[in-house]
Formats: sequence, C-alpha cells, structure tokens
Amino acid sequence: MAESEGLNRGVVVNIDKTVDAVKRAISEAEHAAGIETQSVVVGIAGDHIQSFQSRGVITVAGGEIDKGDVTRLLEDTKHVAMPADREILHVLPQEFIVDGQDGVADPIGMSGVRLEANVHIITGLVSAAKNVYRCIEKAGYAVDDIVLEPLASSHAVLHDDEKEVGVVLVDIGGGTTDIAIFEDKTIRHTAVVAVAGNKVTDDLRKGLGILHDQAERLKREFGVALVDMVEEDREIQIPGIGGRPDKSIGQSTLAQIIQPRLEEILEFVAIEIKRSGYGRHLSAGVVLTGGGALIPGTADLAAEILGLEARVGRPLGLAGGLVEEVDDPKYATGVGLVLHGLRTGAGRGASLVAPETEAVEAEPVREPVEAVGDGYDSDPDGLVNKIASRMRSWFDEL
Repeated sequence: MAESEGLNRGVVVNIDKTVDAVKRAISEAEHAAGIETQSVVVGIAGDHIQSFQSRGVITVAGGEIDKGDVTRLLEDTKHVAMPADREILHVLPQEFIVDGQDGVADPIGMSGVRLEANVHIITGLVSAAKNVYRCIEKAGYAVDDIVLEPLASSHAVLHDDEKEVGVVLVDIGGGTTDIAIFEDKTIRHTAVVAVAGNKVTDDLRKGLGILHDQAERLKREFGVALVDMVEEDREIQIPGIGGRPDKSIGQSTLAQIIQPRLEEILEFVAIEIKRSGYGRHLSAGVVLTGGGALIPGTADLAAEILGLEARVGRPLGLAGGLVEEVDDPKYATGVGLVLHGLRTGAGRGASLVAPETEAVEAEPVREPVEAVGDGYDSDPDGLVNKIASRMRSWFDEL
C-alpha cells in the first residue's frame, strides 16, 4: 500500500507523485512476496470511461468456424466512428450468432457461413491511458495489460452464479465509484462515476473544520452510513486547529454528513442501472466492495435506495500466502488485477507464476487471449503513436 497523492478521481494529475507511489507499493509487495517484479497489470478508471454496444458480421470461408474467424469478427466490431481523443480499451463479446441462430456463447468448431456478434465496447481518453502508462514506465516497469477496474474487481468478489442470474457490482473506491452489471455470465453494462470515498472525507473536513487526515480517521473509526443506526450518540473528541482547544461532536453529526453523500453515490448507481436496461434482471441484487463499502450500514442504505438485496463483497477463492491480509473490500481491485494476470497469462506468467524465472531483456509478449469464455479482450492498440507501437508487441489483438 502507498498513498496515491498523484491521482484525482481515478486520473493521473501529478506524474512524479504517482511514480513515487507506484515505486513504494511495488517495493513493499516485492519485499513481502520475496520476488522481483518486471511487469505489472494496471487498473484504469475515471469518469472519462464510456461504453456502448456494437455489432459485427463476417463470412466464414471454410464452413467451420475457427479462432481466426472469431478474431476477425471482433476486429470488425471495432470499426466504429470515435473522436480522435478516445481509444478502445476492451471489446467484450455479449453473444455470437451463427447463420441467424442467436445465443451462441462459443462458436469455435461450429459449422456456418455467416458469423455475427454483439459486443460491449469500453473506451477511454487517450491522454488518461497514456499518463497511466507513462507513470508505470517511469517507475521502471513494463505494462502487461490495462484493465478497467470494475472488470478486475468482478473477478475477485462475484460468484459465478451471481453473474448468471444478474448482479450489479458497485466498487466505491477513493476517487471513483465503478459499476458493472452482469447477466447470463456476461458483462452487460459498465460505468465509472467520479464521486466516491474521498468526497465523503472532504465533506467531513469542510463540515467540521478539521484536517484531511483527521477527517479520514473519523470516517474509518466512527462513521456510519445511516443516522438511524446511531443508538448511543457518543461524544468524539476533535483536536483543535492552530493551538485552539479541542472540541467534541456527536456520532450522529458524523452520520448526518456521511449519509447524504453515500445517498448521492447510490443515486448515480440507480441511474446507471436504469440506463443499462437490466434493472429487472438483477436477481442477485447488488454487491458493494471497495473501501467505501466498509462504512457500517452502507449495504442497508444501498438496499433501501436501489430496492435490491445488498451484500458487501470480499475477495473470494484465495488460499495460502497473505489471504487474511487482503480479505477486505478495499483490496478487491488489486486482487482482481492479479487474478486477471494469472488467467490471461500476462507476461507469460513469469512475474506471477514462476518468480524464479530471470528477467527477460526483451519486452514481454502476451499469449493470445481467448475471445470467448471469460469475456475479456484488451485492446490498447492506438493509445497515441508513442505507446501504440510498443503495446502491439505485448498484445495479441482480438
């Protein structure tokens, strides 16, 4: 862990401070794990993230659909008009259609002459992705993959059966609140809202006239999401500023500041659920994760505002190592990025699976990622000219 002073609402605003934070965090991780790191899987967020649906169609020459046909089809779906300052980050297949037969999850090996696909395309600002890449490079590491953070978090905290029946993942981080909606084991909608835990801290800082560090400590130790949850209005001592005497406030006062901001965040989530069109398909309700989900009562408030069952999600399915240390919602994205790296063979697994492998001088080459199954397809090709050429050597584009 390292304080991310160089980021604001998920976007890099200070290169040097971000580089220092990356170096501190990775150094601590290397020391704890006893391995040397050459490359990283990076999460990206920010309110510049946008997503939309697209469709592609190709003709199958040999009569039997193979992996090359699927790759060609997904390439076809990317031919959409976009502003010059935006670039595709992910192409996520929703379903394939073979000779008019829809609902096909994996068309490889099937017979057909016409192959279509509905896909979910996620785009981001070229400059934002470029700055993330530049920070990692300046810190001395290679980038294996750039992954949208709610997709990474979903790996860590969602059960497969939740993804099947319909669920909305809400990751309330420090700078951004990330939203991902799943149904039929496929991601259906993604969004990033630039209001999250840091806004709650700012509200406390301004409302009580205290320092940022003091506000953060009060939020973590005494904060609750619902005023009604405060049974005994205990007095909390606040240090005076500039030699002034200490003052005390009631816990209910904290709740009166925290609840409206969390309600605002959840209202944004409700808007995105409505926009997705899957509001009636979310039988598994909402899973809250991220540091913001640690405020007691957040799940109850979410259930009340969204009208869905709510639970707090912690990283699942881990064994050995520092499992107890990362069994916390605030580590959902970090754990998810590691799981993504393992699943896709990022850096050929050299940095994650076989730590004894010596550092490779040449830039790592990504193994081809299955276009179907996991629903992942990273496509950072074209993040402006400088990084485009280098990234092409890391990614087998889909």
